[in-house]
Amino acid sequence: MMKAKIKVTLKRGVLDPQGKAIEHALSTLGFGGVDEVRQGKYIEVELEETDEARARAEVEAMCETLLANTVIENYEIELAR
Repeated sequence: MMKAKIKVTLKRGVLDPQGKAIEHALSTLGFGGVDEVRQGKYIEVELEETDEARARAEVEAMCETLLANTVIENYEIELAR
């Protein structure tokens, strides 16, 4: 069994209104020195697959078809047993 930890973030240059709202809120709350906030999502998927290469290929397919909008988002996959 393996666990995939997937981080999905907006590509550079894509407008991130939620990140801007967080940035503004941090400033309003007195947290200075924050230049830019980019937000994303974190997904964990547990797989029955034990072969790392096949697990990675399966998770990449999940990202390409459902978990990430690859037009505007990047994704990173970390696998752990």
